[in-house]
Amino acid sequence: MKDLDALTHELFTFFNCFSSWENSVIKTSDLTVSEAHAIEVLGEYGPMNMKTLAQHLGVTTGTTTVTVDRLEKKEYARRESVKGDRRVHLITLTEKGQKAFAEHHQYHYNLTEQIQSVLSPEENQQLLDILKKINRDAF
Repeated sequence: MKDLDALTHELFTFFNCFSSWENSVIKTSDLTVSEAHAIEVLGEYGPMNMKTLAQHLGVTTGTTTVTVDRLEKKEYARRESVKGDRRVHLITLTEKGQKAFAEHHQYHYNLTEQIQSVLSPEENQQLLDILKKINRDAF
């Protein structure tokens, strides 16, 4: 039980630090955290429909629709009809959205470098392997 308590504490501390870091990064823009996450997914994986974006974000399509509406209003993204089926729309980043993705992604890259700097090469590989396993099997 003591190990479970210690791990829970460390995960909680890491999450709070990461969340605080992310909020401080996002405060420098006109984006919300959910909007920045949507931009990150679209920048990483390219144009996609609302359902696929919602799955990547782990939220409902209704929540994603609100986020995409705001991104369109702020000119970070747009909906484009699919040829042959006008009912289907792909969400794509605008030039402004692509720039925001590049900037936000660089912040993530810098944080990863900061984390790696306190670990040995073996620990970095272990962390990568553990995170892959957790992302694949726990959620």
